[in-house]
Amino acid sequence: MAKEVFIPKLGQTVEEVTLVHWLVPDGAKVDQGQEILEVETDKAVFTVEASAKGYLHIGPFADGQVVQVLTVVGLIGKQDEKFAAGTVAEGEVSPTAPAEAAAAVPVTVGAAPVAELSGRVFASPRARVLAAEKGVELSHVTPTGGGGQRVAERDVVAYLEATPKATPVAQKLAAEAGIDLRSLTGTGPGGRITKEDVEQAIQPRIKPLALPAAPAVVAAPAPAALLPGVEITERLPLKGVRGIIAERMGTSVHTTARVTLVMDVDATEFVALRERLKAKVSEEWGFAPGYNDLVAKIVASALRKFPYMNARLAPDAIELLAHVNMGMAVDTERGLLVPVIRDADQKTLRQFGSEFRALVDRARKARSLPDDLSGGSFTITNLGMYDIDAFTPVINLPEAAILGLGRIAPKWVYRPESPAAPVLRQMWTLSLVFDHRLVDGAPAARFFQYVKELIEEPYLWVAG
Repeated sequence: MAKEVFIPKLGQTVEEVTLVHWLVPDGAKVDQGQEILEVETDKAVFTVEASAKGYLHIGPFADGQVVQVLTVVGLIGKQDEKFAAGTVAEGEVSPTAPAEAAAAVPVTVGAAPVAELSGRVFASPRARVLAAEKGVELSHVTPTGGGGQRVAERDVVAYLEATPKATPVAQKLAAEAGIDLRSLTGTGPGGRITKEDVEQAIQPRIKPLALPAAPAVVAAPAPAALLPGVEITERLPLKGVRGIIAERMGTSVHTTARVTLVMDVDATEFVALRERLKAKVSEEWGFAPGYNDLVAKIVASALRKFPYMNARLAPDAIELLAHVNMGMAVDTERGLLVPVIRDADQKTLRQFGSEFRALVDRARKARSLPDDLSGGSFTITNLGMYDIDAFTPVINLPEAAILGLGRIAPKWVYRPESPAAPVLRQMWTLSLVFDHRLVDGAPAARFFQYVKELIEEPYLWVAG
């Protein structure tokens, strides 16, 4: 009996993958456990292994196509067998029905495209569960999964966050009248939309019958004009990691109430500590402790002392997190990735550094494990190696804040012990960007000030 080749679960947050390419041709003989397919998530490239020994029969999926996890993409059986889909993940069109698949195109309802097939909305299982719990009609949600044809869990979350508060009667009346509550301004307590607000919106729709006006002639939109003498040399599709970065960074910028605090820190003792550690432990540890390792451990200690910074925003609450999971932004050929060191405050400097280097190595080789790049509670990003003094990083949602590290550079400064003449010190510019929806300026500044204190006097951190 033929065995199905399906896309396995690749972590708790991965709902879909992009088919990169098959490693063996259609009809080839394969062995059980042999790598036969490469797929890409927003985190890394993974290989799918053959589930049995036999001949591979590839389904009608093209390279670059986005499919849900658990989708059957091939069969392994006898040489004369043909591909026929068995169990297909919810929301996917059966590969044996090309006519139906061709019909599954976005249908525009108002401003929200809804992917339908015979009246059915395509959605991931997680999205359906959340929608059922919150009473959300999936046809009202704008899909972004599967190339804009499938509702993902993140789409339901975004819909809930964007939906204003309204009384039950107002909700029912608006639904019956086909009115989007987001277009109304509530006059009830706390801006809640009331029955009267909906009735007032309905009233202008009741108008005397009038003769239709002559249709206006609307010119077709012209293609974007190029500047004189400018030619496009290459088009880089927004897909894979680049597409995810574009989506998430755009969402962060447009949804967070960002505030940036900038601080100059005297890192002279911090630099000296790092040099002493580098000379003493590099051979034993197998790596030289870096500034990222040290500052991450300091920040982890500060997050434990100021737990309101180790938080995230839920639709109806601010959630303080039990674990300090430190995200460390890394530049790779595929784009910006953020490996996460879990329970960073509980690890020694050696444990942190060793785990961090293993995560970076996998990320740069596109071999990250499913959960390497998820679950962070705070992120650190460093551009100091590029001679950047200060910058404003973008918050990695749903986290409350992100710390940007500039370069450490010698500067002449006045010190309390030498007010008459400047002294040469190693100065470091740090940028803390936080979401004002979760934390106010003064509490964020106190956290930042504590980080500064531990960097300037690192023995306090070691003693603590």
